Amino acid sequence: MKIAFAGAGAMGGLMGIRLREADHEVCFLDLPAKTMEIRRLGLTLEAVDGSISKISARISDQANTLGKQDIVILSVKANQLEVVATQITPLLDTHTAIVSLQNGLPWWYFEKHGGKHDGHQINCLDPKGLIRAHISADRIIGCVAYPAAETVKPGFIRHVEGDRFALGELDGTLSKRCDAFASALNEAGFRSRVIEDIRAEHWLKAWGSLSFNPISALSRATMVNIATDSLTRNLVQEMMREAEQIANNLGIQFRHTIEKRIQGAENVGHHKTSMLQDVENGMALELEALMGSILELADLTGVSAPHISSVYACTKLLDTGIQALKQQNLTTKTLRTIA
Repeated sequence: MKIAFAGAGAMGGLMGIRLREADHEVCFLDLPAKTMEIRRLGLTLEAVDGSISKISARISDQANTLGKQDIVILSVKANQLEVVATQITPLLDTHTAIVSLQNGLPWWYFEKHGGKHDGHQINCLDPKGLIRAHISADRIIGCVAYPAAETVKPGFIRHVEGDRFALGELDGTLSKRCDAFASALNEAGFRSRVIEDIRAEHWLKAWGSLSFNPISALSRATMVNIATDSLTRNLVQEMMREAEQIANNLGIQFRHTIEKRIQGAENVGHHKTSMLQDVENGMALELEALMGSILELADLTGVSAPHISSVYACTKLLDTGIQALKQQNLTTKTLRTIA
């Protein structure tokens, strides 16, 4: 298969390297500076067992140089999707499928939903409607990615744990394109299966992410620290209870208990969540996909979510400070250049 990744970060790098080693034709679209670095050094993966593999990456900052693809994988942060959606058109043929890997709930949640909220737009995920305007719902394959990985430096990815990917069509049908992509992932050494209710799977992962990610960002604690401290564990439980009620009101039933979901996070060990990694790297936080969307659905379904709201408010303030500092540093750098 011809597979393009919009983003050569932790998840894109992990998947891309493994798929290339399984003889699929892989390329990457990324920012100019990162493109130059990866073109020079290649992409390197440190596996869970410590083994190292490396590929020479076909990468560009111009989509029109990469050609038409069978699959385009959106492996960027949710807050970068608006920009990426406007850039990937040259990669799309009539049959090209688009797979989104973002944390939290996806912008397409109510597309082909079939329920009373069918077609409803989650405003905080696509406030200007740019993603929806550039990516047809017919192209989308839903995907929930469970591996944990981190970027040690540009082009060097460390796989922490996990190998599961759940795939599904938005309308719950079973399709050849989902089967083909699941087969490609399995050939690459992952575990992938096609399911009929991809939204329920998104909720299952988001259930933990909406609590562990922001708490880690605020406290700088790892997942096991949060799960084993009695106060933060209790906060996680309260946030998850609120989210469960929202999901239930949308017809979603979780197949795990809150305790089992927390235990699963604890078992990951001393792993820094993606949001904590973003804090440490001075990057914008995926706050709307992980929390804002949940609160928007709380309003939609008439559920009170005071614990989620409080943690969201604190994390939002943290994100504002990060962005202000980043802008200040950019301004200082520009002034020094002019001088």
